[in-house]
Amino acid sequence: MSDPTLTVEARLPDALQAAVAEKLALATDEDVAGRIAREDATLWGPEGTPEIANRLGWLTIAERMLGELGDLELFAAEAHDDELEDIVLLGMGGSSLAPEVLRRSFGAGGPNSARPPRARLHVLDSTDTARIRAVESAVDLQRTLFVVSSKSGGTIEPLSLFAHFFSLVGEGNRFVAITDPGSGLEALATKHAFRRTFAGDPNIGGRYSALSAFGVVPGALLGIPVLSLLEGAPSAWETELEQETGSGSGGLPAAVWLGAALSGLAQAGRDKLTFVISETLPGLGLWLEQLVAESTGKHGTGILPVADEPLGEPAVYGEDRVFAYLPDVHAPDAELERKVQALAEAGHPVFTIPTAGLTDLGRVFLLAELAVAVAGWGLQINPFDQPNVQQAKDATNRVLAGYEKTHELPVIPDADEEALRALLGNASPPSYVAIMGYVQPSAEFDAAIGELRETIREHTLATTTFGYGPRFLHSTGQFHKGGPKTGRFLQLLHDGVEDVEIPGGVGGADSFTTLKNAQAIGDLETLRSLELPAERVRLQGGAGGDPVNALRALTAKIKEML
Repeated sequence: MSDPTLTVEARLPDALQAAVAEKLALATDEDVAGRIAREDATLWGPEGTPEIANRLGWLTIAERMLGELGDLELFAAEAHDDELEDIVLLGMGGSSLAPEVLRRSFGAGGPNSARPPRARLHVLDSTDTARIRAVESAVDLQRTLFVVSSKSGGTIEPLSLFAHFFSLVGEGNRFVAITDPGSGLEALATKHAFRRTFAGDPNIGGRYSALSAFGVVPGALLGIPVLSLLEGAPSAWETELEQETGSGSGGLPAAVWLGAALSGLAQAGRDKLTFVISETLPGLGLWLEQLVAESTGKHGTGILPVADEPLGEPAVYGEDRVFAYLPDVHAPDAELERKVQALAEAGHPVFTIPTAGLTDLGRVFLLAELAVAVAGWGLQINPFDQPNVQQAKDATNRVLAGYEKTHELPVIPDADEEALRALLGNASPPSYVAIMGYVQPSAEFDAAIGELRETIREHTLATTTFGYGPRFLHSTGQFHKGGPKTGRFLQLLHDGVEDVEIPGGVGGADSFTTLKNAQAIGDLETLRSLELPAERVRLQGGAGGDPVNALRALTAKIKEML
């Protein structure tokens, strides 16, 4: 029996109920819930369609991982006994975002930090040199275990980071690999005698891998209650919907209802899914962002996920929004509840998806995966492929190939005031503004980005998103290029004073600054080749070249302009 305190509630304005009801009726007629439970791949495409039938392992991975938990816990205990106090995960996208949720939630300083972690987990998913050096300085390299995580085993960022840290440590026993069987990373791990290689499930795509080895191995090393994470996941199927909700439940599980409703709303113009999440679940928005963006943003359609946007009053939102509110029933927040209630009363569709906090993450992960897979069905696209991600990778490779010949990168001029005004001045709904920061990630930069996002929203009502590069290339980057052509793109770039070499020049890049800049150039060129408005600003101003001060100066300039 499901927990009644975790019942999902939907508040839909009258004008949108028909669009939702139509999609729910279709979900019932096509037995969407039953077909997913039976792993019927034809729900999303004709039999034999690539990347469907061999991408459904996430439906049962939690139960299967329970059988491996004893071995994982033993491995984690042995690492702890060897006084390996820090864990540095080198990954990108689906290999890093679930561990990042666990790190923020259970690690030092997190909302569950009263329970001491077994080790300190650091997630390094950046090619920014200042970020790399910050991680180096935060750990004792002689007491650190490095986890190289990549499903394909060929992703340039974790392989470059491995080359760097292996040059510093030089001992294969201090490295662990998580990768799919037969990958290049598996061969690399064998060559360098890694401490252990954990196999991923090749029938699971990266963004659906949170409950597989890619999430569970870092969780075990961190020392979180992995058992409750895995045991709680199947209850996602039992999560119920408030029976009095608009358009009725139709007897569908809440996860299936949510996915069908989201697709119906998106097709009715409400395609900006804005997450409002309890502070006790930090980082969850970033994981949800990748899941939704990569799964739905393709073939000119999709649902744009909006994470970590400062929450405002109803008047600052356009009529393209839908809100997903994830409160923690054990940590009520009266002010957050008031703001969400005001949104619903103003006529915005609001889904309330209660959670039981950190130990409920397994259920939340699977609930979201189910809902997004159903949304893919409703939008008539394959939620398991990512056809446009390769475009930016190919563009980066072209830039690096040119760099190998000339040792110079193409020069991209900064946007002047006229270009910025053209980019942002008429960015009203249904347009959105994607801000892409190739800078050192920090809480201070996050706060300054929040100020820029509020400025743009206040003057245009446009939805804004933000992602650190190159991480977002493996997340919202798919939506940027494959989703509706309503995006406007502002790239922010800042290089630190010190560069860091990449031993062996992985992929043609001899340093991380070169790699980061090549990725930024490649992405900008790809967006422009798709005839999408995209501009760059290099953050050079401010005291001492500080990117935070430079960003605040840019925000002030944009505020005057708008």
